[in-house]
Amino acid sequence: MDILGKRKIWYTISIIVIVIGLLFLLINGLNLGIDFNGGTLIEFSFSENVTAEQVRDVLERIEIAADSKIQQAESAGEHGVIIRTKTLESEEIVAIDNAIKDKFKSAEMLRSEMVGPTIGRELRINALLAIIAASIAIVAYISFRFEFRFAAVSIIALMHDVLITIGIFAILGREINTPFVAAILTIIGYSINDTIVIFDRIRENMKLMHKVPFIKQANTAVVDTLPRSINTSITTLITILAIYFFGGASIQTFMLALFIGMFAGTYSSIFVASPLLVTWQEKISR
Repeated sequence: MDILGKRKIWYTISIIVIVIGLLFLLINGLNLGIDFNGGTLIEFSFSENVTAEQVRDVLERIEIAADSKIQQAESAGEHGVIIRTKTLESEEIVAIDNAIKDKFKSAEMLRSEMVGPTIGRELRINALLAIIAASIAIVAYISFRFEFRFAAVSIIALMHDVLITIGIFAILGREINTPFVAAILTIIGYSINDTIVIFDRIRENMKLMHKVPFIKQANTAVVDTLPRSINTSITTLITILAIYFFGGASIQTFMLALFIGMFAGTYSSIFVASPLLVTWQEKISR
């Protein structure tokens, strides 16, 4: 299997997916949750079909609709609505709950969350710092264990996974919240583990096959570890899907981000990290 010989194809696929995601990101932006923006989030589920417009009519009667963003909620099941609005007092939340339950007898409030804008800004900064700290630690570790070029390629592959995950969330319009940040950090850890397994085999081949061109050393390593990478990823992704569908609304954002990121991480470990290492080697050999 000449996987690395076709690396331009893998690069093209990754670039296309990332560019589409970035376009949606520039056009629509990210759907930041109240964790980052501050405000109040209220989620309802219904046994009958209730639309966002019907809920907006109820909120207009209590003069809250003008500051509210209302959308259908997949996480609430077949019939659900999420209301995002300015920071509300407890009395206003009770008023919303009563008004909706008066209109729709099957209404059930699943959650109500409040976050101040100051805390939202702190969360944004802390999330960014956490990702930067993880990246620095990874570069230091891989540079020590392998070489700097291995570390640099690993960070590029991790950026690939993060950009794809963020881009798909922008395309889907899904909410970005603190569980999403936790998922990103989990993705980074999972993806770098898979990449290091392949890099370790490449390092072994560099010693055992030192007379063979580097591209063949790397390709042999990728092919040898391919069954392990695929089998591990499939079992992990199946588990993630099971938790996504049956684990409840509160963890769906986390599990969806994990599924996208780990799929992208498996792809990048095989079709991005190692090919980039070959490209790097070819550049310095000229």
